Amino acid sequence: MAAAVSIRGVTKRFGTDVTAVSNVTLDIVDGEFFSLLGPSGCGKTTMLRMIAGLEFPTEGSIQIFGEELALRPPNKRPVNTVFQSYALFPHMNVEKNVSFGLEMRKVDKAEIGERVAEAIEAVHLKGMEKRKPSQLSGGQQQRVALARALVNRPKVLLLDEPLGALDLKLRQAMQMELKDIQSEVGITFIYVTHDQEEALTMSNRIGVMNFGNLLQVGTPEEIYERPVNRFVADFIGETNFIKGTVTDDGAIRLTNGSVVHVRTDAPSGADVTITLRPEKLRIHALDADDINPARNQLPSTVTRRLYYGESIYYEVAISDGTLLDVRHENIPSLRRWDVGDEVIISFHRDAGEALLS
Repeated sequence: MAAAVSIRGVTKRFGTDVTAVSNVTLDIVDGEFFSLLGPSGCGKTTMLRMIAGLEFPTEGSIQIFGEELALRPPNKRPVNTVFQSYALFPHMNVEKNVSFGLEMRKVDKAEIGERVAEAIEAVHLKGMEKRKPSQLSGGQQQRVALARALVNRPKVLLLDEPLGALDLKLRQAMQMELKDIQSEVGITFIYVTHDQEEALTMSNRIGVMNFGNLLQVGTPEEIYERPVNRFVADFIGETNFIKGTVTDDGAIRLTNGSVVHVRTDAPSGADVTITLRPEKLRIHALDADDINPARNQLPSTVTRRLYYGESIYYEVAISDGTLLDVRHENIPSLRRWDVGDEVIISFHRDAGEALLS
């Protein structure tokens, strides 16, 4: 697949003390929905601003469809940016907000009409052309901002936390809409977010950043199921950590003496931390006869139960005091456990990943 954006060895320093982005190399494929994910201050927005031309790299190369653009100004790049603040003109209706940029560039009126109609239809706002921003919901205003960017027919659309101002329910609905719009228009979306659910739900691939470093790039499944280090495992969703040491035969001996088998690339004798997602764990009675002998088993005690409606969370303690969170679906056939119950926790070897500590 052709690369829409190729980033090679890009570093961005502010003054002599702050390195916002450190030696990032990355290819973003034409037509994909790519998310840059990480906590505040990790460098993801700075990376986006360098692609947009709002910042210039201190070192490195940025190419868009093979053309070097690292030092080219924003108005000379085939990209547009959608920000969290929609910055719509309150005195203009939807149609005028969308057409404003084309009018400033003196585009032919007939072409403006065609392109504006096309952009408004793409974001599902047909019939609302004459409404003012004050007559629109937050989600509709966000779509106007999106149409204003799409009307310029960019090769790459950059989105900087565009759903951050919306409430939870509307944000979740807009996640699906944005993904549908991206599939329909077919251009490359580069999306910056600190929200793990947004990234997992919407993206073809995700790049996880922290302290200016790009830690891992992969599909949502790869990032969630096979994190490369403890930060990625902990930042993406919820997880448990158990410490242990790799044995000569590739098993993991835990600090409480139990031996388990999980995926690992760590060498014999290495200290590791196992990451286990709460939904990958199962709780059984001590005398249960339904535990597959191929599954790892840890005697435990239930220390807490939390009811979440669609699921029930249990906290259990294994014999060395390590606490594990377990999530079970709230279905009638599953037994409910009480605080103080002595139980067995089981998990498949492919449910866990042992990472170098």
